[in-house]
Order: sequence, then C-alpha cells, then structure tokens
Amino acid sequence: MRFWLYSSLFVILAGAASGQQASDSVAPEIGGTGQVATSQAVAEAQARKAEGRPVEAQDWMVVAAHPLAVEAGAEVLAAGGTAADAMVAVQAVLGLVEPQSSGLGGGAFLVWWDARRGAMTTLDGRETAPLEATPRLFQDEEGQPLQFYDAVVGGRSVGVPGTPALLQEAHERWGARPWAGLFERAITLAEEGFAVSPRLSASVAGDAERLGRFEATARYFLPEGAPLQPGARLRNPAYAETLGALAHEGARVFYSGEIAKDIAATVQDAPGNPGMLSETDLALYRVKERAAVCAPYRAYKICGMGPPSSGAVAVGQSLGLLAPYDLAGFGPESPEAWRLLGDASRLAFADRGKFLADTDFVPVPVRGLLERTYLENRSQLLNGGAALPEAAPGAPEFDHALNWAMDAAIELPSTSHISIVDSFGNALSMTTTVENAFGSRLMVRGFLLNNELTDFSFRSHRDGVPIANRV
Repeated sequence: MRFWLYSSLFVILAGAASGQQASDSVAPEIGGTGQVATSQAVAEAQARKAEGRPVEAQDWMVVAAHPLAVEAGAEVLAAGGTAADAMVAVQAVLGLVEPQSSGLGGGAFLVWWDARRGAMTTLDGRETAPLEATPRLFQDEEGQPLQFYDAVVGGRSVGVPGTPALLQEAHERWGARPWAGLFERAITLAEEGFAVSPRLSASVAGDAERLGRFEATARYFLPEGAPLQPGARLRNPAYAETLGALAHEGARVFYSGEIAKDIAATVQDAPGNPGMLSETDLALYRVKERAAVCAPYRAYKICGMGPPSSGAVAVGQSLGLLAPYDLAGFGPESPEAWRLLGDASRLAFADRGKFLADTDFVPVPVRGLLERTYLENRSQLLNGGAALPEAAPGAPEFDHALNWAMDAAIELPSTSHISIVDSFGNALSMTTTVENAFGSRLMVRGFLLNNELTDFSFRSHRDGVPIANRV
C-alpha cells in the first residue's frame, strides 16, 4: 500500500519492500544551537515538498511536531505496533519536549480509521468543566469579562484533563503492543535529559513573566531566573515518575489517589487566581465516543471530528462553499484563489462562532450547516472579485427554535497534531493541546495543566441573547 501525507512538521517514512527503514526528522527551527540534523532521507523529503510533490511511504508513516516524538512512534511502528500504539509513545514524548503545546494535563480529539472494518471512530478526550463552574466564571463582580490573561494564568482556567484517559481508551480499542512499553522512550528521555530546541527556548523567553509567577513552573523553565537556552540538557524526573505510574497502573492512577490530589490542590491553591477543579471532577472523567461528521466534496467524502469540535463542520462548510469554483484552474499563486479560500473560511467561522458548541448541553444544527442548498446560497457571497467587507453568520435550517448570539471567546495559536498510518492500513489523526501556550502555567508532577476553560465565551449573553459557547 502507499500513503501520502503533507506536512511541514517532522516526518519518518517506512521503507519499501526491502524492509530498510529511513527514520529521520525535519526540524522547524532554522540554525542555532540544538538544531536537529537532517539526514539524506529527510533531505530528499524536503526537496520533494519544495517541488510541490507529496512525501510518500510504502508501509507506515508518522508525523508530529518534534523529532524525538517521531522517533518514539517510529520504533513502535517498526516493531509491528498499530497507529494507536505509536500515538501513545508520541504523545508521551511530546509532553516532555513540546510541553507548551500538549501533554498529560491537556486534552485531545482523536479520529481513527479502521482498515479491517472500513469504519471511522472519533473519540472526545477534551477537558471538561468542573461541576462548580458557572457562566460567570470569567466575569468580574460587575459581570464584565475578565482580561484574557487574567483569566488564563492560574487555577481558574483549568479543566479536567482528558489526555491520559484518551491514551488508554485508544490503546484498549486498537493497540497491539504492551501498554507499559509504550512509555519507555519518554521515561528515558525525562530521566537522562534532552536538548532544548530553539523553538521551546524562544517560547519560554516570550512567556517568562507569566511562567515565573508559580514556583514549580519557574524552577523548571527558568533555572536560576533565566529562560532555558537552546541546546541545554533538560531533565524532568517528576514527569518520568508520573509516566512510570501510568505505565504500570493505567490511567486510573491519574484520576484518583495522590496524583489527583496534587492536581486539585495545585488548582485550588493557585496564588492570585485559584480554581475550583476537585478530586471528584477528576474521578468522574470519561472519554466519549462521538459521531463523525462527514460532508461531500466533489468526488470525495470528507469526514472528521464532530461537536464539541468545530473542525469537521468548518472544513465541510469551507469546501462546500468552494465547490462551485475552479481553484485548480486559478493556480496556487492566484490572489483570487487566496481570496476565495480566505472568505470561505471567514464565512464558515462566522457560523462556527454563532452555532457551534458542546452538543451535550446545546443543540447544534450540524445538518443544516452542511446542507447543500444552504452552502450553495452562501457561496454566492463569494462572487464579485473583492474580499467580503464583513463575514456574517447565516441562517441554516434548525430543528430547534433557538437564537444564539455571536461567541466572544478569544483564540490564539496553540496545540499540536499527530498523524499516523500503520502497516495494517489503519490511520490516526489527533489534535492534542493544553490550549494557550503553556496552558494555565501551573505545573504539577512534571506536566503543565491546561487553560481549556478559556475556550468558552467569557460573556454568557450579548444584548440579552445567550451565547451557545458559554460555560
């Protein structure tokens, strides 16, 4: 079988029938101490990408945001593991070497394609709000929204982490290799240390003031009061100990007992901005299987993660809006093609801001948002040759007579992504995050806690109309 995977991240390719493997890494950092060296195989992959050709592999492929994480996944795949096995190894290492983006203290959405069954499964391992959270969580005493970082930094923004439970759920469903062995590479790296990348160093330097507010976080990222330097060897024995507990006792050790007590205490005792996450919240956490959302695009059926993720709906809408236009005919350097792509995304995100939320609590018109006639009518807004002066939400068919106001949530670049295809033909796609870079900035047991709750709208209403994405 042959697979194609486009990415600007790190790539490891499986060799062809000869069995020879090419295990290499492509680093986003350019120059500087700690830069990851590239081998001949990766140089060839980079050349193919520069020429607009896809990177190809015959047997398996793993893509992630750091070479050490990719190597961990490659070892698992080369030993006959599944994409689910490799994902566990990759995520365990990412939480160490790219802690600003994802980790045990965060959450993830996972899409799985089962080659044998010819079926897709999507798992929701995202963070959940504490039982005591209310729609006024991020408002001051007068009901006004807090400033973004006043809400983010500290315990108030921390939701119940879902990543450990998701790792185990995926492994129990689709794993083939022993669970404990999947953490070995990450534990070794945490104990022996790894070279700080220029990207991590720059991220720490850019956030030093906020990281420095909490003793445990400052001690790790700002040794002797200065940001980590590129190439410095960084060890994390506390993280190794946490991974060891997960490896030997499973995810339950994270959601009860001493680790859960430490998480709850760290959140509730956060100086200046305590939160309400409790041991009960942790004990009640469960991963949820969600229905995949699919949409047609010309000869294809595009499927992905449904609500509470907005991903598949937004992508399906964007493609539906673009379907009447010959983007290939415009060419990749065409400003008109760029305008169409940009405005289609703006229209999709306008609908996203008004209608998308957690379907466990809010009805979402998924079918109406992806209905062909609705998108055909909306696509006419793209005619005219000039960028839309305003991208307003539409009026999709809705089973519920409800009116929502526009979301007021603030979004900044963050998160990480893992894409894996194994030798059995299974495919895994997982977006994993602690939300904002470095999450809440609270560190416990060697990992950072998320600030996922600030993904909710800080306002609960606008002009008297409720916002769907409120807490």
